[in-house]
Amino acid sequence: MRASLYRLLPAVRSVIVGSLLLVLGGAVGFRIAGGATLPLANIVQRQVEYRLINTEQPPEVQDVEFSQFWEVWGILQQDYLDAARLNEQQMVFGAIRGMTAALGDPYTVFLPPELDQRTEEDLAGSFFGVGIELGYIDGTLAVVAPLKGMPADQAGVEAGDLILHVTDDVKGLDEDTQGWSLNQAVNNIRGSKQSTVTLTLFRSGNGGEPFAVNLIRDEIVIPSVELVFVEHDDKRVAHIQLSRFGERTKGEWDQIVAQILQQRDSVDGILLDMRNNPGGFFDGAIDVASEFIESGTIVTQQGKFTSRSFSAKGEAKLGRFPLRVLVNRGSASASEIVAGALRDRAGAELIGEQTFGKGTVQDRKQLDNGSGLHVTIARWLLPAGDSIQDEGVPVAIEVQDDRQTDQDEVVLRAIEELG
Repeated sequence: MRASLYRLLPAVRSVIVGSLLLVLGGAVGFRIAGGATLPLANIVQRQVEYRLINTEQPPEVQDVEFSQFWEVWGILQQDYLDAARLNEQQMVFGAIRGMTAALGDPYTVFLPPELDQRTEEDLAGSFFGVGIELGYIDGTLAVVAPLKGMPADQAGVEAGDLILHVTDDVKGLDEDTQGWSLNQAVNNIRGSKQSTVTLTLFRSGNGGEPFAVNLIRDEIVIPSVELVFVEHDDKRVAHIQLSRFGERTKGEWDQIVAQILQQRDSVDGILLDMRNNPGGFFDGAIDVASEFIESGTIVTQQGKFTSRSFSAKGEAKLGRFPLRVLVNRGSASASEIVAGALRDRAGAELIGEQTFGKGTVQDRKQLDNGSGLHVTIARWLLPAGDSIQDEGVPVAIEVQDDRQTDQDEVVLRAIEELG
């Protein structure tokens, strides 16, 4: 296989930290230091029953003065010039967001119903849309890539097409896209199944005239695990690209493990590629690490009052294969747990760039109005006792992929290191 094939970019990429690329209808993000956007990650997969909060003021906040809040509320209601902008529900949401932001913890966040729903869709790995990755070309909203086999691809939409205008009669939408944020674009182009949205596109070399494409929305399924067998330097390597830990990950992972085991006699090693993997459900991290680690602690959760260790499940179906783990600055949370556990417990060599450093646990509470509250409740410690938070997981071999070449330098170096 020629080196040009080693880039191995999947048809669907996960959200890249700090990037302007966003899979249409993909992960909700929130601001972190430096202005980058990181999708909500490492959410403990458990159902939390929402209990109605006692409306009486609890004893520990009796001395807090709430009258100032209502004083400001009254002034706005009475004196603010544009009364049409006084949306009381949005004002309440804003107050709650300010309360969580006051903690100074970017991972403890309040999500109004629409944003909370999008987080669920990302973790579920499916939503209804047209199937395009969005970005900007010279400040204009553009198609980065149509997803193969999805409505946009089937209608002939191409990478590089500029999206000038969006029309949706059901939504009452008929707007130019100039000035739209990616979130606005996602909200406006997504919609219910079998509904129609019209995109007015401009394509270089198409005679200079914009043209309209009618797209019927359908379910967009985003795989979280992909497998490619790579042949290089007389080696045949299973390259697993794990882009997130979502609801579909376990089933997809089991399928690719079965494929590898079916061809075990011809596989010389495994590359577990978690570059730009922002995390997701914690249980998925334990499942993946257990495929390589037979026993012992994978990670410890250190809470406010207690600590709890999580151990391997005793499977280690892939434990016999030489392993290299690929990470970068976009690898966060659950992917850092897996990388650190494989380093500490399986002796796996980490290749690429030091990881992001998101080592706290968020408990996701569903509120009765459809909003979500994500609350930091603990921190993670790797088997050797290292904290992930802010520090990240260092690599043994530092190498970056040169996006200007037609090969993936990190993959090639990892194959070389398999010996």
